[in-house]
Amino acid sequence: MARIPEQVVERLKTEISVQRLAEACGVAFKPHGSDLIGRCPFHDDKTPSLVVTPAKNLWHCLGACQAGGTVIDWVMRAEGVSFRHAVELLQNDYQPLVASVAGAAPAKHSTVKKLAMPIAADAEDAKLLSQVIEYYHETLLASPEAIEYLKRRGIGSDDAIKTFKLGFANRTLGYRLPEKNRIEGAAIRGQLQRLGVLRESGHEHFNGSVVIPVIAPSGEITEVYGRKITEGLRPGTPNHLYLPGPHRGVWNEVALVESKEIILCEALIDALSFWGAGFRNVTASYGIEGFTADHLTAFKAHGTQRVLIAYDRDEAGDRAAEKLGQQLTAAGLDAYRVQFPKGMDANEYALKVTPAAKSLGLVIRKAQWLGKGEAPTTRVLPPAAVPTATAVGEEATKEEIPAPAEIAPVIVAASVTKPEVVDTVPAPIPALPASPLPAPAAAEVEAQVRDEEIVMTLGDRRYRIRGLAKNLAFDVLLKVNVLVGRGEAFHVDTLDLYSVRARNTFIAQAASEIQVKDDVIRHDLGQVLRKLEELQERQIAKTLQPAMKPAMPAEEQQEALALLKDPHLLNRKRVAWAHGWGHARV
Repeated sequence: MARIPEQVVERLKTEISVQRLAEACGVAFKPHGSDLIGRCPFHDDKTPSLVVTPAKNLWHCLGACQAGGTVIDWVMRAEGVSFRHAVELLQNDYQPLVASVAGAAPAKHSTVKKLAMPIAADAEDAKLLSQVIEYYHETLLASPEAIEYLKRRGIGSDDAIKTFKLGFANRTLGYRLPEKNRIEGAAIRGQLQRLGVLRESGHEHFNGSVVIPVIAPSGEITEVYGRKITEGLRPGTPNHLYLPGPHRGVWNEVALVESKEIILCEALIDALSFWGAGFRNVTASYGIEGFTADHLTAFKAHGTQRVLIAYDRDEAGDRAAEKLGQQLTAAGLDAYRVQFPKGMDANEYALKVTPAAKSLGLVIRKAQWLGKGEAPTTRVLPPAAVPTATAVGEEATKEEIPAPAEIAPVIVAASVTKPEVVDTVPAPIPALPASPLPAPAAAEVEAQVRDEEIVMTLGDRRYRIRGLAKNLAFDVLLKVNVLVGRGEAFHVDTLDLYSVRARNTFIAQAASEIQVKDDVIRHDLGQVLRKLEELQERQIAKTLQPAMKPAMPAEEQQEALALLKDPHLLNRKRVAWAHGWGHARV
């Protein structure tokens, strides 16, 4: 169960006067030094024994009940509710009923709710579930801990929260329902149990979870997913929850309407990672075995042509992707496998290799064909052409068939006198199509990589680059040291290759030093930049690969096993290990 933020509790303790709450219950106070004293309403108090200390906003009964504490303790005692319920009441302008007689018996556990019920008692199932999701959504917006969890997972943008009605279940829904010992309470709780929102015990099914609903184009809630946000739960407590019963519906089905090419993730959080990075043509299964008949029916109904399976890169994910690829191929769809680094899923990869728009675009572009024979060569047209990055020395244009998945910092040719200079990485393009088919390749540039430098030869110009190894994230500047030489002449400088201003300065000075035209250096830098991005990508992928532990030689394995099986092992004071493994005391 999610913990109430400490700042919320402290605010209630200091901002709400316990004296005012006591007076609202009929307690009349008299000064008693720096304190106030009156008759305690929680027992038959003949002699005033309730002491309130306004300076500390605390209360204590010196008489029979010996109760005391903060305003929260007062509400718990007065209303017979739990700590969390008392906090809910105080957060919602709690107004106690005036006691008819001071000194009346303390309240038993309350069965009458004092918070407004956020759902209609006479609502049909579909409407009721929609109202629950709306309540969870409002709860999320007021829950800093839930918002923080989403942001930590990289899926907490306002746009995503609003578009997909993300919510948070923190047990407060139950406080707003009549108890089951009342006719209205029994009816509404029974209906919520049938829907799977409440369990037979009366507890909320998704308690302590961020909630992601699956909303059909009609607006109906067809499925709900919950992800626990609290660490260190009791062993055996599941982190992932769905409504009981078979999965229904397709998350983000609008993507199938707008794009013939769909990214299919294993989990909804992975799908939100793609969506937040600009790849809006994404949906999700319900786990590795959760691709349902609803998914396939929707793919066929909306004319989906290509599916990029972005399941987790582990043994189970690989098996499931291979099996699903065969199913999709048999149904007439093109299937590709998105290859994350070993052991990673989409969310983890997007968080580790930033910006996610570029890193996810890279793995999409390298997705492996799962069908037989060669992959199709026809590129799926996006809904509308979008501007793409152009090479240095070319004008920015709209390609007839763009390759927008190849997200790279925009490089626009600009002379010193040109007023418009693009010098930043652009925001992700909304509804970004993704394609595993690469754009037409430029002429291959050979590079010699040795130690800390890279050498490329372009015509009679020789380029030496140092410092690429320090650029191990896509969101950092591509700052390197570049030396260009021609014959005996050379020019060297350190610059950010993503900066138009820095490139133009380098071009002008290098062209003057080695006696070539500016356009030659400009074209060279375009090829150098592309090659460095390729090498950078390889280096990042290599860095993300899990380290492999060296295997023990077979002969030494046998010796070690023989040692462990020796019945006199404990009697041996020292065991000599051969082949340089040292000595071990037993």
